[in-house]
Amino acid sequence: MSQGKTLSTAELHYNKMTGTPVSKLILRLGMPTTVSMLITSIYNMADTYFVGTLGESAQAATGILFALQSIIQGIAFMLGHGSGSLLAKSLAKKDTQEASTYVSTAFFTGGAVGLVITTLGLLLLTPLVRLLGSTETIVPYARDYGMWILLACPFMICSLILNNNLRFEGKAFYAMFGLTTGGLLNIFGDYLLVKVVGLGVYGAGMATAVSQVVSFTILLIMYRNKAQGSIRLSYISKKFRDYLDIMRVGLPSLIRQGLTAISGSLLNNLTKPFGDVAIAAMSVVNRYSMFVMCVGLGIGQGFQPVAAFNYEAGRKDRVRKGLLFTMSFSAVFMALMCLVTMFYAEGIVTLFQKLPKVVEIGARAMRYAAVGLLFMPLSIPVNMLYQSIRKAGIASVLSTLRSGAILIPVLLIGVPILGLQGIQLAQPLSDCITGLISIPFILHFLRKDR
Repeated sequence: MSQGKTLSTAELHYNKMTGTPVSKLILRLGMPTTVSMLITSIYNMADTYFVGTLGESAQAATGILFALQSIIQGIAFMLGHGSGSLLAKSLAKKDTQEASTYVSTAFFTGGAVGLVITTLGLLLLTPLVRLLGSTETIVPYARDYGMWILLACPFMICSLILNNNLRFEGKAFYAMFGLTTGGLLNIFGDYLLVKVVGLGVYGAGMATAVSQVVSFTILLIMYRNKAQGSIRLSYISKKFRDYLDIMRVGLPSLIRQGLTAISGSLLNNLTKPFGDVAIAAMSVVNRYSMFVMCVGLGIGQGFQPVAAFNYEAGRKDRVRKGLLFTMSFSAVFMALMCLVTMFYAEGIVTLFQKLPKVVEIGARAMRYAAVGLLFMPLSIPVNMLYQSIRKAGIASVLSTLRSGAILIPVLLIGVPILGLQGIQLAQPLSDCITGLISIPFILHFLRKDR
C-alpha cells in the first residue's frame, strides 16, 4: 500500500470515529458484535440442548468445561483488548506501523500460549476435569468434550485477538462475519454429530473445535484484506515494554475471565453434594444468562473502540455521551428480558432439560438471575470504559468484583447457610452489589474527567 493511500485511509477513519454521531457510531459498531456474540451464545446453548438429550450427567459436562473456556477466553481477551486499545491509540495518531506491531505481537504470542495450554491440558486432562468440579459420572463426558476444547485452544485465542482488533479498527462487520459463520457451523455440527451420527458429547466437542478453526481462517483472511494494520512475523515487537503495555491494558479482561473460571469451578464443586441434576440446572442457567447479557455486552463492545479512539483524540465529551447511551440502551433491553424470564422460566429450562428436578432447580435460579441482570448495565459499560481509556488500575478493580471479590465470599458464606438456595442466589447477589459499587466510578468519570 502506498503512503498516500495509507494516509487517506487513516484520515477517513479519523473523521468517522470523531465525526459520526456517538449513538449512531456505537450502534454501527456494536450491532455486528452483538450478532456475533448472540450466535456464539446460541451455539453454546446448542451444545447444552443437544447434549441434554443424552442425560443430566452429559449436560453437566458442558457446564464443567465452561470454566476452562473462560480461562482460554481470558487470555485471548487480555491480548485482544490490550492490543486493540493500543492499536486504536496508534490509529488516532495515524501511525499504521505501530498499530501493526501491536496486533502482530498479540497474535503470535496468543498462538504460542495456546499451544502450551493444549499440550499441558491434554497431558493432565483427567485431573483437570476433576479439579473443575466433575463427579465420577461426569468425568468420561468431560474428558470427551474437554479434549476437543483443548485442541481448538490456539485457534480460539487467535480468533478472538483478530476479532477484537478488527472491532477496534472500526471493522465490526468483518469481525461479526468470521465468528457468526463459525457459530452457525457449530450449530449444524451439533445436530449432525450428536443427533444424526450419534457421537454424543464427543461429537459436540468436535463440532466446537471445527467451528473455531473455520472462524480463525475467515477472520485471518478478513484482517489481511480489510484492516489498516498488518500481521507479519517481522512486526513482532522486540521491546519488552510493548508486551507489558498489551498485558497491562488487557489485564482487566484476564482478571474478569480468570475469576469467572475460578468461581465457576468453585460453584461446581459446591454443587456436587446436590447431585448431577443441580450441576446440569446451573449449567442451563449460566448459558441462558450469558445469552441475555450478549446484547448489553455487544453494545458495550461497540462503545469500546469509540471510547478508546475519542479519548486519545481529546474528544472526552463524545466518550461521556457514549457511556450514557450504552448504559441506557442496555438497561432497556435487560428490563425487557427480565420480564420474559420471570414469566417463562420453567419453559426456558424445559427447552434444554425436561427432567422435573432440573426444571425445578433451574427455574428458581433463573428468576434470581434475572434480577441480577438488571444491574449489569451499571457495571459492564463502566468497566469497559476504564479499560478502553487505558486506566487499567480502576478497570482491574472493577473486574475483580462480579466474578471474584464478591461472588466467591458470597458462595463460601451462603452455601453452608442456605444450601442449594445459596448457590442459586450467589451470582445474582454478586451482580446487584457490583452494580451498586460501580455507580461512584460512573459519576467520577462523568463529573471529573473533562
